[in-house]
Amino acid sequence: MHDTQMTRRTPSSHHTIGPFFPADYFRPGDNDLTRISPDAAPTAKGTPFVLTGTVRKEGGDPVANAILEIWQADSEGRFRHPEDPEADLADPDFLGWGRAWSTAEGHYSFRSVRPGSYSENGQMRAPHLNILVMGIGLMRLAETVLFFPEHPEENAQDPVLSVLPEDLRHMLVLRDLGTSEGVQTYGFDILLRGPRGSETPFFET
Repeated sequence: MHDTQMTRRTPSSHHTIGPFFPADYFRPGDNDLTRISPDAAPTAKGTPFVLTGTVRKEGGDPVANAILEIWQADSEGRFRHPEDPEADLADPDFLGWGRAWSTAEGHYSFRSVRPGSYSENGQMRAPHLNILVMGIGLMRLAETVLFFPEHPEENAQDPVLSVLPEDLRHMLVLRDLGTSEGVQTYGFDILLRGPRGSETPFFET
């Protein structure tokens, strides 16, 4: 038997330098869910808000060029999606989906309207935002759900938030940053990896 056949081979590491996104992956207004297109008027329904925050990795260093997407119900708790039995009643001027990216300092922002509650599988869902993060070095999508501080009772009953241990649930509640130019602002910082109590809780999908 040749020596080369006796050589023990070890698995090579996974490739983690992607994904890469072309410049036209983003369009003006992609992070504004209140408009169905950049040149459309914003929806007149619901309470507008701005969500802002940072994306950081282990050690606290900012993550640049991370891709963030959020999707949510409209102000009445309806989705413009065929699986929603009330899709025909959904706000026609509300997109319900948006995409943003992080700056060199890790900052991102979205503009939207506060979502309503709705029933799912016989249980009421608290008003919430679904958010996912994609980025260089991430082996899978990092997805979680964000809740509003104005609804503590609904949050306590939400079937998704209730999956988390009680001491971690507060980590998925948005921070109230007050108003800016008459618009409510919330904060949410994302830590992709870190110790328990610091790392953002993510859900497997």
